Amino acid sequence: MRPSSLDLSLLTHRRASRADLPRLLELLADDVLGKNREGVGSDDPAYVSAFQTIDGDRNQHLLVGELNGRVIAMLHLTFIPGLSRRGAWRANVESVRVDSGLRGRGIGGWLIEQAIALARAHGCRFAQLTSDKRRTEAHAFYGRLGFTASHEGFKRVLATQSNH
Repeated sequence: MRPSSLDLSLLTHRRASRADLPRLLELLADDVLGKNREGVGSDDPAYVSAFQTIDGDRNQHLLVGELNGRVIAMLHLTFIPGLSRRGAWRANVESVRVDSGLRGRGIGGWLIEQAIALARAHGCRFAQLTSDKRRTEAHAFYGRLGFTASHEGFKRVLATQSNH
């Protein structure tokens, strides 16, 4: 059964504040992969430090989507300068999450479009993202938004979680 539609004009977006951190952790954990790796309700200072680092960097944005004053979605947007393609800037999108009770109503696409608008305003010529290979529904979602699987991504773990 398809979820009921949502009037997207009711949504607002803004840069996350430190007070949003507990809710951001909830959204990150509200996910089949994230539920075992995030510390919801955690007083772990690593989360506070990470938030402060992101918030203090003009090329980083934790973007939240709100409905009736409640944070219901988030993503992490990074502007990356580059030398290739005549010095093109790229926008990297990560940690896209929508409250599980509201998925399938266009909120994720709406929030990504807000991020794309910010990226264009920053002068970015490309938007890119990675998605875990197990997230096949997310891959279809990103395809519908105009992203193409044009590259193969690789990751290498460099430190244990306690080291950063």
